[in-house]
Amino acid sequence: MTSGIFYFYSVNDLLRTPIEFLKGVGPKRAELLKKEIGVATFKDLLYYFPFRYVDRSTFKTIDSLLTADGPVQIKGRIVGINETGHGRNKRLNAIFQDQTGSINLVWFKGINWIRSSLKVNEEVVIYGRLKAYGGKWSMPHPEIINPSDLGNGLQPIYPSTEKLSANGLHSKGIEKLISELLLQPFSFEEKIPRDIVKDYNLPPELKAIHMVHHPVQLDDAKMGRFRFKLQELLLLQLELLLRKIVSSQKLGGHRFEVVGDHFNTFYKSHLKYELTNAQKRVLKEVRADVNSGHHLNRLVQGDVGSGKTLVALLTMLLSLDNGYQAAMIAPTEILAQQHYESIRDDLKEMDIEVALLTGSTKKKDRERIHEGLLSGDIDILIGTHALLEKTVQFKDLGIVVIDEQHRFGVAQRARMWKKNRVPPHILIMTATPIPRTLAMTYYGDLDVSVIDEMPPGRKPVTTTHSYESGRLRVFGFIREEIKKGRQVYFVYPLISESETLDFNNLMDGFNAISRAFPLPDYRVSIVHGKMKPEEKEFEMNRFVRGETQIMVATTVIEVGVNVPNASVMVIESAERFGLSQLHQLRGRVGRGAEQSYCILMTGDKLSKESQKRVQTMVQTNDGFKIAEVDLKLRGPGDIMGTQQSGLMNLRIADLTKDGPIVSIARQKAIAILESDPNLSKPEHFWLRKKLVHILQTKPDWGKIA
Repeated sequence: MTSGIFYFYSVNDLLRTPIEFLKGVGPKRAELLKKEIGVATFKDLLYYFPFRYVDRSTFKTIDSLLTADGPVQIKGRIVGINETGHGRNKRLNAIFQDQTGSINLVWFKGINWIRSSLKVNEEVVIYGRLKAYGGKWSMPHPEIINPSDLGNGLQPIYPSTEKLSANGLHSKGIEKLISELLLQPFSFEEKIPRDIVKDYNLPPELKAIHMVHHPVQLDDAKMGRFRFKLQELLLLQLELLLRKIVSSQKLGGHRFEVVGDHFNTFYKSHLKYELTNAQKRVLKEVRADVNSGHHLNRLVQGDVGSGKTLVALLTMLLSLDNGYQAAMIAPTEILAQQHYESIRDDLKEMDIEVALLTGSTKKKDRERIHEGLLSGDIDILIGTHALLEKTVQFKDLGIVVIDEQHRFGVAQRARMWKKNRVPPHILIMTATPIPRTLAMTYYGDLDVSVIDEMPPGRKPVTTTHSYESGRLRVFGFIREEIKKGRQVYFVYPLISESETLDFNNLMDGFNAISRAFPLPDYRVSIVHGKMKPEEKEFEMNRFVRGETQIMVATTVIEVGVNVPNASVMVIESAERFGLSQLHQLRGRVGRGAEQSYCILMTGDKLSKESQKRVQTMVQTNDGFKIAEVDLKLRGPGDIMGTQQSGLMNLRIADLTKDGPIVSIARQKAIAILESDPNLSKPEHFWLRKKLVHILQTKPDWGKIA
């Protein structure tokens, strides 16, 4: 056992060796590697994986290029070189021939250096993408390779940067360093439990490293990469599950055993419509949690208008029935105000005190609220981040509802736990549908419920796309809707002129719409984030009361505005919005019984990604389908906003592509903790050691270790 421990640390000492001591690096390159790509040690470089591979055993001939797809590799000779143009328009041209024909090679940058390196009538291999220009093939900025430098199989391609490339650390340079590194006498203990290694026939770690960096065939690379993805995701899922265990079991929770007068009276007498089966199912899951004696930590997902807030209100009433207070946190003042007015209206015939606390609450009102919370006179507190302040203390807080969790974060959630002697239950709502693999990771420490039904009477919003050239038709349609007594939103992405973004801004839009819909026949409101709260409230209330027919706004109305009479949402410069935001904005209409419409206005020229977003919005109202497309287009970090607690710092796994591996890792992590809750078995030694380190270095979760 002693020798094993000594061996383990000797391996780690080699892995921790500063990268400057690797042959071919030195202090200058070491500084660049650290600054540009975060490689500071032998271990960092060892796990700096290629992102694709080029098959160096396959060659095209020039006469077969019509059938080429993607980059091509051709063997031949450069037979002529010339320069054309002057100054910025200068370019270097070379004629490249093989036995079947010729193509033009062209360079626009680094011309002097490239020309000095080109040799006429010597056999070379060129690699790059082809372009047809003037009826002829050309290859811009090809890679020129000496045939003797080609491997026999796949060549790894590594991410690099301009500064690294300028210092010889382009992909080929990094590959050379890694080849040198792999000559070191590395040896590894097995990190993955034996049964998982056996189930998936995983190669040992050192062999997998060679398979990823120097694969003989693509299947080798795939197997090596699979091993490291599974290893990475298994550790992540174990971390999340341990968080979940701590928050639900070790922290404990208030037991809501009583279903009393508050809940029953509201349920029997004040529901505006019967709960959907999905709402009933989620409410049943929540009730089971709060009656278990464990800490509730549950995420409720559901599209805009699916009734999440009603489930949250019923849960808060359970808290009141059991002698505890409740709180709800929203990310914006507008949304907090909306929740406050809605819940106060729902409870107006019941003896329940509801208060609102935001950053703009006056000092006198704030003091009254603080006193009411401590005395227990206030039953439900609704507000913004202001609730997180230390001065906000409760007599006995039973549950906290957090709306749109991704705008807060784990640390802020943990701050609410400290508001009470026994940490209050946490119920999280989100109207941002999250693909299953993402929910499993970002919210892996939570139980997840999904409300996948809409209340009766809701008609799907009809979504159409209109180019700027069709604006007059859109205005004509809006006039017809207003004649029917309906109201309209116009949403803009900017408040003021931007020098770098060429699209309509809010103020220009407001002026143009005011001209197109003039007084006295039409009245137009305007709301944006730079207005004072009382100004926003005044304008919003005018629109809510129907005193204005058109609301011109920025994305402050993305959440929190509920006007059932609004039947049209016009999103200006829709190509500038992400899919998730477009879906959230569309959810502001379709809240009444009448047919509603969302019109996506765009410029006449759209990128492929913008076209995909617009097409997706037109084709479906399903938030989860939209989230899947959004995940593929943008990646996980952008969808979820600010990355939480470094969860997404993955070396090789990609949540946009590796959903099946995430599922495997989750299942295996659950099985490991069921069979060995303390990770005390020998095959779990590395996992335990690694997790203890991770959990001790994260302030919110250090208590887990």
